[in-house]
Parts: sequence; structure tokens; C-alpha cells
Amino acid sequence: MLPIDRPGKIVCVGLNYRDHAEEQGVELPAEPLLFAKWPTSLIGPGEAIVIPPIVTKADYEAELGVVIGVRAKNVSKESAFEAVRGYLCANDVSARDLQFSDGQWTRGKSPDTFCPVGPMVARDEISDPHDLRIRAIVSGEVLQDSTTANLIFGIDDVIAYASQTTTLEPGDLILTGTPAGVGVFRDPQRLLRPGDDVTIEIEGIGSLTNPVVGG
Repeated sequence: MLPIDRPGKIVCVGLNYRDHAEEQGVELPAEPLLFAKWPTSLIGPGEAIVIPPIVTKADYEAELGVVIGVRAKNVSKESAFEAVRGYLCANDVSARDLQFSDGQWTRGKSPDTFCPVGPMVARDEISDPHDLRIRAIVSGEVLQDSTTANLIFGIDDVIAYASQTTTLEPGDLILTGTPAGVGVFRDPQRLLRPGDDVTIEIEGIGSLTNPVVGG
């Protein structure tokens, strides 16, 4: 069951962990790289990630999700946390074949079921969201193990940056990026396949597990 109502927007940040940039051999971005996932991609804990027949390279991405609690437009970095309602575990499941072939990311990031989230905790339950261990475990194997201290742009940076052009509304969801260890950049690659289960763990928030099935 979803821990939140379906949001109007899912705003995501690409290439936002230092270790993830290092594993790709690319320079750190000067500004947040924003993209979107369609809200129809959202599922809750225990629901199946369904890989469509068209997708041949489905990947996992452990992410810290931020749920917006109040309308936010042109907010400052200093006041950005006042817009936060809570935090949750998220999995930015990605169809790498579609993502890389399209040249922009929306279609590859937004297949139905490609945004599992939950559980959620209130903002005040996390003393420092920029110092949390974050892991992805696929069928019992730990494939991502990092910390939100590796974020390039913090939650406050992202909220302030996004709200310069886009009004953030109550219930909107921000996915803050993924650390090193995603399947497509491993050698050999470790992509998702039917029969897998994926668990996202974030310190102080809990864990999110979803099975993987074929479409």
C-alpha cells in the first residue's frame, strides 16, 4: 500500500552522488540535473516491479525520497526544509536501454511500476537527512552501500533550485539521486530479471522490498 497519495509531480535529480559520478568517470555537475517520472510509475511496498516486454535492461537505484508538505515557490536554501513533510525509501527503477537510446530520460524512467516507495517518516524523525546509510540489496546481494553524505546537492539545494521554475505542491515527491553500484555500470552488469526481489534500506527510515516480474 502506498504511504502517500499519488503526487502531482515526481521530480528527480540525476548524477547527484560523488561516488556515482566517479563510477562513470564523469565530472561533478555544476547544477542539479532535474528530470521527471510520471506519477503512474508509483507503487508501494510489496507490489511487483513489472518489466515490460520492450525493456531489456531494467536497473535498480536506491534513493532517498522527499515528500513536500506545503506549497513552495522561489524558496531560499535557508528555508527549504520548512517545505518538507517527510522522507521515504525509493527505488528509481530505470529502463537503461530506453533511457540511453532516447537521449532524454522520461520514457526510460517512467514505465508503470518503476517507482516503488515507502515507508515514510515525518521530517522531525530524521535529525540529519544528509548523513544516512543507504543500500540496495538485490536477491540477497548488497549492490549499493553508501551514505547521503555523498550527495553533491543537498535536499535544501534541490528544493530551492527546483522551486525557481516550478511550484512544488503538497504531496509532490522529490527523488534525490542514487549512489554508486547501479547494475548498468557494474562489471559484469547486474540488471533486474523476473524472480529477483529488490530491497532499499535507508537508516532511520526503514526498508522497501518489491519482487520483479515479467510483463
